[in-house]
Amino acid sequence: MPFDLTTLKYNDAGLIPAIAQDAASGEVLMMAWMNAESVARTLDTGRVTYWSRSRQAFWVKGDTSGHVQELVDFRVDCDCDCVLVTVNQTGPACHTGRRSCFYTAVRAGDAVELMQPMGSTPPSA
Repeated sequence: MPFDLTTLKYNDAGLIPAIAQDAASGEVLMMAWMNAESVARTLDTGRVTYWSRSRQAFWVKGDTSGHVQELVDFRVDCDCDCVLVTVNQTGPACHTGRRSCFYTAVRAGDAVELMQPMGSTPPSA
């Protein structure tokens, strides 16, 4: 049966959260927003396209940075209010240069940085 974009439940701003996950490792890379058109573009082109809330514009991941997200799988959660895009990620997914945007853990009440930007050397202890 063909996928119907209207089955997705967007928020009042017309957006739906999209979680990007690395296809090879299963690592969660980032969370961004999509609108109906960016969902359609992603499915049509195979290049993950988000909606930038700050720029109010489409954001094709990798167009300016070269850090492309090639769509492998597109899933909808049970409530139809969140999507999971499984991707082949080129380079870092995070704008900070890290592989994942989820590089800070809270452990015993402390913020712990788990990874350095890709290509950088961690500071010596």
